[in-house]
Amino acid sequence: ALAAVYQGKNEAKDIVDQFAPQAVIGTGGYVCLPVAAAAIQRKIPIFLHEQNAYPGLTNRLISIWAQAVMTTFEEAASHFPKSARKNIVLTGLPVRQEISAVNRAEACAKLGLDPKKLTLLAVGGSTGARTMNLAMLHVIQSFYEDDQVQILHACGQRDYEMMCQRLQEAGILYSGEKNIVLRPYIDEMQYALGAADLCVGRAGAAFLAEMTLCGIPGILIPYPFASGDHQTYNAKSLERKQAAVVIEDKALNGPALLEQIRGILLDEARCRDMQRNSRLAARPQALKAILQVLSPIEG
Repeated sequence: ALAAVYQGKNEAKDIVDQFAPQAVIGTGGYVCLPVAAAAIQRKIPIFLHEQNAYPGLTNRLISIWAQAVMTTFEEAASHFPKSARKNIVLTGLPVRQEISAVNRAEACAKLGLDPKKLTLLAVGGSTGARTMNLAMLHVIQSFYEDDQVQILHACGQRDYEMMCQRLQEAGILYSGEKNIVLRPYIDEMQYALGAADLCVGRAGAAFLAEMTLCGIPGILIPYPFASGDHQTYNAKSLERKQAAVVIEDKALNGPALLEQIRGILLDEARCRDMQRNSRLAARPQALKAILQVLSPIEG
């Protein structure tokens, strides 16, 4: 990575000189470092946006030169250098407005779900989450043909055949004939979130921003190999707000996950409280807040 940064330094200088920006906006990652260095040398203002509750190394390094550091989680501020903290602005993370624009009836009709049943949404990202998928097999078997609960599970392309085989062996229909819908991936998340009463998933910043915008509580299983363990920091932030519960990946199993699901989804008062807390944790005006921070840029 260091070699790539060094090689990219001169390329970044050329790009900055050619483009002549009025400001540089960085979102972290090592590719941001040479561009920021070129901007600093040319006295071009730098603005940063940090998605996670534990900021990445690049953003922490650059932050002391930034005009403003925009954050998604309030907990991120304490992890930046003290000299940068005066320039931190809590903005949130922008989310597509259509994410929260779909009503339950429309969402359920699109997905072939029953709008009268409680809906559990389980998502593990585009590649899936093996530990979560294995735990969900137990959950699916427990709720199969349940009168109250239906499950929409996006297991990822990698595990889709395995999940289909396991469910077939258990005699479980999973294409919506009963109350189970298994898919490798969900292209239009606005419908999945529009139907959901509870989410099971990882704790990436974008997913949490979408989940809270829709006012959905979560059972979060942070990806254990995320840089700086930032997903755990993200998840713990929502847990402190009583909008989610956190299960460590190493502690995850079917019975443990089922217990948490039943404890939220089948407890109407608790589920309602967590839904309210999730919505309160959202920042629906994130884009407007970011544009306000950037407003001093001329042009």
